[in-house]
Amino acid sequence: MMSDADLPFDLPAYARSLGIEFHEWIDGAPVLRVDYGTNIEGRPGHFHGGATAGLLENAGYAALRAQLLADGRTAQLKPVNITVQYLTGAKSKPAFARGRIARLGRRNANLSVEAWQDDPARPVASAVMNILMATD
Repeated sequence: MMSDADLPFDLPAYARSLGIEFHEWIDGAPVLRVDYGTNIEGRPGHFHGGATAGLLENAGYAALRAQLLADGRTAQLKPVNITVQYLTGAKSKPAFARGRIARLGRRNANLSVEAWQDDPARPVASAVMNILMATD
C-alpha cells in the first residue's frame, strides 16, 4: 500500500477520521481504501451506510482534485447533489473506491464512483456526484 504522501493533496479531516487512506493509482485516478473497524461498523460485521457513503464521496472528490491538478486548475468544490446506491452489504474487510469523471466543464463536474471489496467488477455501492467548482 502507498502512503497519503503519494497524493498531491491532503484528504479532508472527515476522511482521516473514518480511516480512509490513499491506496494506489488506477488509470490516473486515486483509489482510496478503508479498513473495517469499530469506528465504521453498522450492523454487526458490516460497514455502516454512512461510512460507505463517506468513502464514495471522498473517492469522487479525490478523482476530481487529481484531474484538476493535472490540468493546472484549482477550485473550491461544492456538492450540488450526491446520490448513493447500496448494492450489497459491505462486510468486515477492507473496502476500496475510485471515482470516474463523466464530464468536466469549466464550472461543473459530473462523476460516478464505485466501491468494492474483493473484486472491482462486483461493487458494494455506487454514487453519482454533481459538483460545482468555484474558482479560487
